[in-house]
Amino acid sequence: MTARGWFLFSLMGVIWGVPYLMIKVAVDDLSPSMVVFTRCALGAALLLPFALRQGGYGRTVRTHWKPMLAFAVIEIIGPWWTLTDAERHLSSSTAGLLIAGVPIVALLLARFFGAGERVGARRIAGLALGLAGVTVLTLPHLTGGDALSMAEVLVTVVGYATAPLIAARYLKDVPTLQLITPCLTLAAVVYAPAAFLTRPATMPSGEVLAALTGLGVICTAVAFVAFLELIKEIGPTRAGVITYVNPAVAVAAGALFLDEELTLGIGVAFTLILAGSVLATAAAPKRDVRRVPWSTRQTSRADGRVESP
Repeated sequence: MTARGWFLFSLMGVIWGVPYLMIKVAVDDLSPSMVVFTRCALGAALLLPFALRQGGYGRTVRTHWKPMLAFAVIEIIGPWWTLTDAERHLSSSTAGLLIAGVPIVALLLARFFGAGERVGARRIAGLALGLAGVTVLTLPHLTGGDALSMAEVLVTVVGYATAPLIAARYLKDVPTLQLITPCLTLAAVVYAPAAFLTRPATMPSGEVLAALTGLGVICTAVAFVAFLELIKEIGPTRAGVITYVNPAVAVAAGALFLDEELTLGIGVAFTLILAGSVLATAAAPKRDVRRVPWSTRQTSRADGRVESP
C-alpha cells in the first residue's frame, strides 16, 4: 500500500473509532432520527460550497443519480439509523465488535460486484487475525442488547460492506465531494420530518451538542471525503479493514482521556489488530504473465525467418 493509502487508512481508523461514543452520548437525549438528521445536515452544509466550486455539480447528479441513490440508501439512510437505534440498547463495544464483520461480508460480496480484487491466503489470514483481535478486545465488555438490536447492527454491516463496492464499480469517476454531498443532503431531507416530530422540548446539554458537532464535522464531512479517497486508493475490500482498527482506537481514547485501565488482553488485541490490518491491506502479488506461441503476433521476413514484434 502506498504512503498516501496508509495515511488515509490511519486517519479513518481514528476518525471512525469515535462515532460509537458520540452516538451513545447523543442518543441518550435525542431520537435516532434527530441524530442522523443533524449529522447529515451539518456534513452536507460544510461540503456543499466546495462541491459547487468544482463545477458540473448538477450534471454529475443527473448523470449518476441511480448509483448515487443506491449508495445513499445503503451507506447512510439505512445503516446510520439502524446503528443509532441499536445503540440505545447495545454498548458501544458490542456495536464495534459486530461492525468489525464488514470486511468479511465485503469479501463475500466482492465477486458479485466484479471488484477485481484478488484475495490470497495472506489477506484471508489478516482478516482472521483482525477479527480475533477485535473479539479479544471487546468480549469482556459485551453488555446489554437484544435480538432486534443485533439485527439492526447486522443491517448496518451489510450496508457498510455493500456501499463501497457500489462506489468502486459505478462511481469511481465521480469527484468525491460531488458524490457525498448530494447523498448527505438526501439523507437530511428524508429524516427532516421525523427529526422535527421528535425534536427535544428543551435545548440539549453542552455534552450532547458537542457530540452532534463532532459527528457532523469530523465523523461525517471529513471522514467521508477521506473514506472515498481511500476506496479509490486501495479498493473497497481493503478499505473496509478500518473496522478492525476502530474499536482499538475507542479503547485507546478511553485510556488516554478517561484513565481507563490498559490490560494484557488489550495489548494482545492491539497486536492482533495491527498484524491483521497489515496483512489484510497488503497488495496481492502480481502474476507473472508470459507470452505463449498462439498469443504472439508473428511476421515473416523475406529471408524466410520469423520475427515477433
